[in-house]
Amino acid sequence: MSSELLYLSNADIQRLQISPREAREAVLACFRDHSIGRNIGLPKSFISIGPDSWLLSMTAASQIKGIATTKTVTIVPVQKNQDRPRVNGLVVVCDYQTGVPISVLDGNSITLLRTAATSAAAACYLAPDKPATIGMIGCGLQALSHLDAFVDLFPSLRRAYLISRSEESAKRVATAAYEKRLEPIITADPDALLSKSEVVISAVPSSPGLQSFLNARSLPRASFASAVDGGRSWRSETLTAFDRVVTDSLAQSSSPVDASESPVKTVNYEEDLAQLTSNSRRRSGPIRALFGFRGFVISDLALAELAIRKARALGIGMVLAR
Repeated sequence: MSSELLYLSNADIQRLQISPREAREAVLACFRDHSIGRNIGLPKSFISIGPDSWLLSMTAASQIKGIATTKTVTIVPVQKNQDRPRVNGLVVVCDYQTGVPISVLDGNSITLLRTAATSAAAACYLAPDKPATIGMIGCGLQALSHLDAFVDLFPSLRRAYLISRSEESAKRVATAAYEKRLEPIITADPDALLSKSEVVISAVPSSPGLQSFLNARSLPRASFASAVDGGRSWRSETLTAFDRVVTDSLAQSSSPVDASESPVKTVNYEEDLAQLTSNSRRRSGPIRALFGFRGFVISDLALAELAIRKARALGIGMVLAR
């Protein structure tokens, strides 16, 4: 790694054109390394910085990759007159041997890539073979990123069912699905969406007064749900309908959360992605599988290393003086 401080903006990371396959394989490789102690990642730490506002910090290091990373994220509600993301972050990368900072990356871009790649990595082990239908609960940026990741992973997909509080967002994801040769179907009925979706992505943001509304019992017997929202949109009493309940890191999360962000009492996570990638076990016959997660730093480590490596090769980014 170079000792120069390389800054990669959101636009720079988009110019890298990191493919869903590259992102997925980087995440899988990093979690396999994690399972045998070749890297380390610590659970998130949280500081409240105001009403419904948080500062998050995550650290990881890999001697094999030659880097150590720190990701900081702020979550602050957006007022009606403000034009900014609710979630903002940066990833700082240091050389593993010297400790010298070598790169700063836009955390929002890395988060979009790593979240969808993490969902897809879990789907490699938990999803039905050759699913034809995908359901999106929430049609924000994560829906678009997950659509890219899952169309790449499953070329068999033919239809996309969409639910969103925003008609404009639903139409934007519908257009993206159509461009990928999927038939988009916008609906307001969550049970109808679940009953027809072999793959489901729930990405419902937290909000005051949110009520969980998804019934896991409505899913097909062979189905995979990735709860990017940690499970807050799923009715807790129905989670026992899942045959396997998996997360990205058991050290960070022991169970899904409810709409109030409290751990649910109906189920606990049985295994995590490191265990899944190192010792996959598939039940014979159809299963319902839940992958509930809030994002573990090992995925950020994987995408940061990939982004820096591609940026160096392509000459993308700005070199800053220290």
